[in-house]
Amino acid sequence: ADRAAEAGHDVTGVHLALSANPQSFRTGARGCCTIEDSRDARRAADVIGIPFYVWDLADRFREDVVEDFVAEYEAGRTPNPCLRCNEKIKFAALLDKALALGFDAVCTGHYAKIVTHPDGSRELHRASDMAKDQSYVLGVLDDRQLAHALFPLGDTLTTKDEIRAEAERRGLAVAKKPDSHDICFIADGDTQGFLAQRLGKAEGDIVDETGAKLGTHEGAYGFTIGQRKGLRIGTPAADGKPRYVLDISPVNNTVTVGPAAALDVTGLTAVKPRWCGAAPTGPGVYTAQLRAHGGETEVSAALTDGELHVTFTEPVRGVAPGQAIVLYDDTRVVGSATIASTVRRQPVTSTS
Repeated sequence: ADRAAEAGHDVTGVHLALSANPQSFRTGARGCCTIEDSRDARRAADVIGIPFYVWDLADRFREDVVEDFVAEYEAGRTPNPCLRCNEKIKFAALLDKALALGFDAVCTGHYAKIVTHPDGSRELHRASDMAKDQSYVLGVLDDRQLAHALFPLGDTLTTKDEIRAEAERRGLAVAKKPDSHDICFIADGDTQGFLAQRLGKAEGDIVDETGAKLGTHEGAYGFTIGQRKGLRIGTPAADGKPRYVLDISPVNNTVTVGPAAALDVTGLTAVKPRWCGAAPTGPGVYTAQLRAHGGETEVSAALTDGELHVTFTEPVRGVAPGQAIVLYDDTRVVGSATIASTVRRQPVTSTS
């Protein structure tokens, strides 16, 4: 906000009230929407010398982000609520209200860059500093949303400590405030407990690839593809190696586990594509990112009847339905889609 004001923009600070019952204090370094955070934002706005408002988007956030999150886990998928929040709240509900009030753009602290061409078209690119790049969670933005977005930190080539030092020089009390991370609406970080509270306990079987029962669980929604810890299986594997979650079947409430090699994915199909510009006109070779803090991998991708079909140059592990795949052409974000199914090098058959 201070950088935007310094650049000559007419800036107004807005804090989003996203919880119907916000707590007074953050829990650890996880939350970002408490009363305390609102007060921190107000103090920062006062220092910068800009107007400040609190906008209540709790109902929209509950419906579009929290309920979607719970429903996805209930269906055996692994969602990313940060992408959904950017798509449905920050650059939809918030942006629509801002435009209606006469503002031109939503400005956030994401580390990503927007490149504007002479014809006025805009592209979303990775941040100058790859270590801080957050373009993955912005891959859901379309042309209209990019046209009304500003990311003043995108060209920053400094460490987080230097960013904090800059904030301190600018007189911002939040300079030493802990980062918010993980899932903002699960302040204690206990995702399984959060889901259990809303979905209830539902005991089912944990089985191996042959269908042999190895143990039980209290809700298939508490597991993710590729998970190793917390399986609570008493019987060791025949080869003595760790087991991983290979498949989650909400239909029969079964979790299938097996060796790491069975996680190898050679391709996937993704739905609901969103393009940061024109949609690809034919098959192409891209790099892909599969999670917010994951690396890049080379893929071939083609759009057929509204579905994105992707083949990996080298097998990858830990790919789960519900996650987002974001395609890149060098540093440019091409677009994103939600993973619907994967192709395994070793098919998992026990839950069929």
